[in-house]
Amino acid sequence: MRTGEELAPLEIAVTRTLIVAGAIASRDYQDVHHDAETARRKGSPDIFMNILTTNGLVGRYVTDRLGPATVLRKVAIRLGAPNYPGDTMVLSGRVTAVGEDGTAEVAVVGTNGIGRHVTGTVTVALPAAPAERDERDERDEREGAA
Repeated sequence: MRTGEELAPLEIAVTRTLIVAGAIASRDYQDVHHDAETARRKGSPDIFMNILTTNGLVGRYVTDRLGPATVLRKVAIRLGAPNYPGDTMVLSGRVTAVGEDGTAEVAVVGTNGIGRHVTGTVTVALPAAPAERDERDERDEREGAA
């Protein structure tokens, strides 16, 4: 992985089920995330996705692209245009930094039919390369034998 590397985009269908299930899973019972009539009465054209669902989708995007051994260390996002049912959100990302300590930073943008839904930065811990794991295992064995 190198700084400047682009991650393959991910298209996510924004369905009513995704919006409601995400709100329930994150224990966000605000009516604007599950009751279309109430959302309209409050000035929204429909129900809309909550920030915790977006946060989870951003995390999933990065770990899916970087591999299952990748560990999320920090997810910092800002919401923009709401995600409404029937739209599609496209997540894209770019590696902005790779640390010698095994961490990396990824800038993420999610767009929908209205504009930018989410922008942010995700910091991850990357899995050790096989040679690094072998070296670490040998060191652990030596230290354990002492």
